[in-house]
Amino acid sequence: MSAQLTDRQQNVYNMIRSLIVKRGYGPTVREIGEHFGIKSPNGVMCHLRALERKGLIIRSPNKSRAIELTQAADRNPNSLSMGGVVAGAPSSLSAEQNERVDFSEMLFGDNRFVLQVSGDSMIDAKIVDGDYVIVQRQDHAFPGQMVVAQTPDGDCALAYWHPEADRIRLQSANAAIPPRYVKTATVVGVAVGLVRTGI
Repeated sequence: MSAQLTDRQQNVYNMIRSLIVKRGYGPTVREIGEHFGIKSPNGVMCHLRALERKGLIIRSPNKSRAIELTQAADRNPNSLSMGGVVAGAPSSLSAEQNERVDFSEMLFGDNRFVLQVSGDSMIDAKIVDGDYVIVQRQDHAFPGQMVVAQTPDGDCALAYWHPEADRIRLQSANAAIPPRYVKTATVVGVAVGLVRTGI
């Protein structure tokens, strides 16, 4: 998209898209003008008309907050089409949904990283060998949270974090594997998401 737009048009588009994703509706002409220091409403309208010509937005003159993203607009490469809601019992899916779910804030961030799981120590949590765990990098966790923990000897493990009186219990999610007890350990991060590699 950047090859089609001027820098200012790209910035205006990014603002419109961000507000629609975060609050559900776009900005007013006044909000855009104030944000970019454009004193004339006509100056804002020039940018909006350019975005409309390029197929990224549509404007409805009968609505106060009339700016919407088009189907052709690149909402986000990290978003997926929303197919509806499904229950455990038989239900129907709506395959023609315009709504999209943006996973960028859920999965991506400067303090997040991904680890591939090896082995079956977390199988009872439905995490199997080869799956990917998204980890929020932080040095603390609440009891019972799933963490990546590092022991003083340098070993790292994905486990449930259970501080006890004079030790830390690193609990697997596999009934066949006993918990590991260590005197000290540090939290590398907390598991916040899972990407499965199989069904």
